[in-house]
Amino acid sequence: MISIIGLGNAASRIAEKFTSTKNYNVFVLNSDVERKSKYKFKLKSFEKPEDYEKNIPNLKKFFEPVDDVVQFFVVGSSFSSNYSLGVLEQLKGKKVNLFYIQPDTELMTGIPKMLDKIVFSVLQEYARSGLLNSFTAISNVMVEKTIGNIPIKSYYDKINDSIFSTVHYINYFNHAEPEIGMNSKPLEINRIRTYGLLDVQNLEEKWLFDLDMGRDICYYLCINNERLENEGGLHKKIVDMLKDKPRNAYRRISYAIYETEHKDFGLCVAHTNAIQNYT
Repeated sequence: MISIIGLGNAASRIAEKFTSTKNYNVFVLNSDVERKSKYKFKLKSFEKPEDYEKNIPNLKKFFEPVDDVVQFFVVGSSFSSNYSLGVLEQLKGKKVNLFYIQPDTELMTGIPKMLDKIVFSVLQEYARSGLLNSFTAISNVMVEKTIGNIPIKSYYDKINDSIFSTVHYINYFNHAEPEIGMNSKPLEINRIRTYGLLDVQNLEEKWLFDLDMGRDICYYLCINNERLENEGGLHKKIVDMLKDKPRNAYRRISYAIYETEHKDFGLCVAHTNAIQNYT
């Protein structure tokens, strides 16, 4: 089992998407919680960012049932992101993979932009130092581009559905046996990463964050079982396209092919050790 933790109202809405499957224990911490329960913790809200750091809640008992592997979601511009370091401190001993959801920063101003920049930088340093197992950056703007036109009323719900689906399938692939191929484990120093959608026909990536200096690139191809059984030369075609991807001593490529009863789809993950600049 994997524990999903959403910190803040926006991140909690992403985390709650994972309750649709049986593979996760989902914990949410936000100010909208009406009544504290085993999986819900009500956070206090303050007017000043510094007040959050002074009022870190004691979560020792709340985190008792948390699994050894944790996927922790936080939205950088939210005031509750100020709780991040104090909350993560109480998850010591757990394998924490942090997912940093970045909103549209171009029109952001004032305190939210300042918070986004600070938390984005600090949490990357935590990952690089090994205090976090990984730091995954996902941009709402780039997720929107992969979806297309989204109605305003369902904007965040569609974005969150896409983030959930991508993360869930990568989790699945990492615990499933491929038909052929194997994604190599990234070097330990490459703890900063992003995910992407993959066009199986031409292996074109649609990244969910513009990651600089990708080092380990892993491709996950999920192909209809009928094609896997009957289409001769398919493996060679895929491998040839992968060989055309940019590669060198610092940029490694690996792949794995899985079976599905549904339409073909693909995902990809890029890892790096380089701290990403805030834009």
